[in-house]
Amino acid sequence: MALNSNNLKGVGFALAGFAVFATHDAVIKFLGGTYSPFQILFFSALLGFPFATLMMMSDRKPGTLIPVHPWWITARTVSAMATGAAAFYAFSALPLAQVYAFIFAAPLLITVLSIPILGEKVGTHRWAAVELGLAGVLIVLRPGSTELLLGHLAGIVAAFGSALAAVITRRIGQEERSAVMMLYPMLANVAAMGALMPFVYRPMPVEHLGLLAVVALFGFLGALAIIAAYRSGDAAVVAPMQYSQIIWAALFGYFIFSEVQDRYTWIGIGVIVVAGLYVVLRESLGGRSENTPVLRTRSRPETGTAPRISAMLRARADKVLPGYEALSKSDD
Repeated sequence: MALNSNNLKGVGFALAGFAVFATHDAVIKFLGGTYSPFQILFFSALLGFPFATLMMMSDRKPGTLIPVHPWWITARTVSAMATGAAAFYAFSALPLAQVYAFIFAAPLLITVLSIPILGEKVGTHRWAAVELGLAGVLIVLRPGSTELLLGHLAGIVAAFGSALAAVITRRIGQEERSAVMMLYPMLANVAAMGALMPFVYRPMPVEHLGLLAVVALFGFLGALAIIAAYRSGDAAVVAPMQYSQIIWAALFGYFIFSEVQDRYTWIGIGVIVVAGLYVVLRESLGGRSENTPVLRTRSRPETGTAPRISAMLRARADKVLPGYEALSKSDD
């Protein structure tokens, strides 16, 4: 796992991709000050369809859009929808840095959920990392000393939903078409959030519609950058770059939203990041994990608003470097 030129290129692409994703999240937060998260989610998914269509056109795996595992696809779709609604609300209600604290806890939840869903065996070291990450979440929340808001609950729901969708995808990803994995959550979001529009819709000026188009575009561009990162570098080198988003969260939070976090929040975030990095380290060591569900995570929550990185990787598997197909079969 040497930091050679390919890995350096992968790190560069990953840092660029996560910077784009952080900007994407800042725009969602800005819009969340005016509009319901359901309205933002609806338009984000709707405007994301052209990009998803481009990726589905490159899926050469034969078959229909009927799922091979309908119940797992249903569970994954519901998880993605819950993640999207919860994450969009959390971004509107909480400081960016706090939302990322919950998102960063998702790999630890993946470790736990991989036991019943993947049959993964989790050793003492990774259990210790999970417990450490939980302690970090409690440091951020500080129950009893600070007011717990609905936004905090939404952050936890977003982390759990993201982890569940990731593990389900890991279980069925080799058998389901990429088009199915991308299309169902987006269609469900458009249908469900569209049904809520009569109750939550607020007229939007053209500049805000333009920002929603930016959200859809940045979701696509960020995914392309992460794809390039995984094509260039080792997964164990690229995966930890997701934590660079906390730097952007601090900058955007301070300069745009006037957010200043206390030291306990930063301590809690630091503990969560250390725990997540340790899990990635353990999974990157040969023989430590049969499925390496966290290492193979593509580092962004599944919200059903944009083409998913892992599905795009599978769709492009026949166009990438020799031997890369095995990596592309692993999922977020």
